[in-house]
Amino acid sequence: MDRPDPDNDATGPIRRITDEVSPSPGATPRKPVRRVPPEGAAPVRRRADTGPQRVANTGAQRVPGADKRTDTGPQRTARRTDTGPQRTARRGDTGPQPVPAGAKPRPAKKPEPETGHGHGHGPAAPASKRVKLLLIWLLAPLALATVVGMIVLYPWGKPDPTSVVPQGTPVAANITSTATGPCLAQGQVQVGDQTDPNAKPCLTVDLTMTDGPASGKQLKLTVPIEPSTPRFSAGDAVVLAYNGGNAGDPASFQLVDFQRGTPLFVLAALFAVAVLVLGRWQGLAALAALGLSFVVIALFVLPAILAGENPLVVAIAGSGAIMFIALYLTHGLSARTSAAVLGTLVSLALIGVLSAIFSAAASLTGLDDSTSTLIGSLGHGIDARGLLLAGVVIGALGVLDDVTVTQTSAVWELRRANPDLTWQELYRSGLRIGRDHVGSAVNTLVMAYAGAALPVLLYSSISGVGLGALLGSEEIAQEIVRTLAGSVGIVAAVPVTTILAALIASREPAGYLSSTTKAVPSHP
Repeated sequence: MDRPDPDNDATGPIRRITDEVSPSPGATPRKPVRRVPPEGAAPVRRRADTGPQRVANTGAQRVPGADKRTDTGPQRTARRTDTGPQRTARRGDTGPQPVPAGAKPRPAKKPEPETGHGHGHGPAAPASKRVKLLLIWLLAPLALATVVGMIVLYPWGKPDPTSVVPQGTPVAANITSTATGPCLAQGQVQVGDQTDPNAKPCLTVDLTMTDGPASGKQLKLTVPIEPSTPRFSAGDAVVLAYNGGNAGDPASFQLVDFQRGTPLFVLAALFAVAVLVLGRWQGLAALAALGLSFVVIALFVLPAILAGENPLVVAIAGSGAIMFIALYLTHGLSARTSAAVLGTLVSLALIGVLSAIFSAAASLTGLDDSTSTLIGSLGHGIDARGLLLAGVVIGALGVLDDVTVTQTSAVWELRRANPDLTWQELYRSGLRIGRDHVGSAVNTLVMAYAGAALPVLLYSSISGVGLGALLGSEEIAQEIVRTLAGSVGIVAAVPVTTILAALIASREPAGYLSSTTKAVPSHP
């Protein structure tokens, strides 16, 4: 019969802990260690614990008599001085240990840096020394040739070319009212209602000048109504051509076009906002690269061609400069971008050579309506065929940028995913990716040229000649050479860029490989 223990405390009955514990099979029994309380301290009472005993990781059963502590109930090995059930550290236990009350926590040990490539978002790691040297040897001659070509071809000290055909000074005006009637000369008045039924009607336009020498004055002009002339109405903002004569004479002005500045500015702003929202800093870099590309065309390509330089050579030099500026500014100064630049330049040279060969074989002159108008305005001859070839090179520039950057990125990601791949394996894998890209890229170029040549295609379709004669005409043959030469260059850009990227990426140590992550070299 159990009898009450007179030494019960306020937390409940105190049970005594037995010293005999059955050891685990094969383990040596441990003798209980009894604590000797310090002199003057209250004796430690032991009580029997009916709760489960914890077994250490060494295989031996933990002897509860080793640590004698007061228990406030069925808690596991609570310390006598603790205010709660704190877990004690046990030998062989590698799990996280709680910090005792009042103790200073130990700072967490910093993890060792991982080797290879990480997965945090950051700038791309720089290329290794040997890859840098390889790229410098490959790109430095091309960059130097581009700079020297631009310096030699630029028309230093030559006067700006002007049109020998008077074009008139643009003047802005607003249409206040319009009326359709017979075509009457200035000061002529119609008498009676006798009109020629075969005569074409004219549009009489009342305008208010908004700038120029007659700003704020009223003006009345008569415009013949032809199928090829625009349809003007009241409220339109238009552009007049002022020939420099008497500003009060309507004969000094000619109605030529609409004002389109505001809608074009709004569309450009919308485009810039869309690029910035999606691309952020890279979108800002892309817009800056686009602006610099227009600067190269406006300040180098156009003046050099107008000065009489070979248009094809000028276009190749200008395209090379645009590639260096646009690709490095948009995608960063890295080995991957350098491989894309190499592939683009090689493909541009191939497009130029193919265009020159087949335009000469097809006896293309390049003398379409716009080129004939340009030659008439210049007053001297120009290499019309070279102008056609220059348009082919510059037109293929944007599509080549897309293809080469995609291929180099694919090869770098393959190498980063499996650093053990050889350059042959990288080339084969990258080429399989490029085959899917070729179809869409070629289709993009063909549709772009077809859209630009749509009026020519429509005119040729109603000419009543056979298909062979239609395809052999100057206008259609130009577009065929332009499209096919550019498409061949785009197709060739895939294997050319892929093999260049594979050769460069295979020489990159694994610790330096990264596309969107900051790599940590494996060596100290």
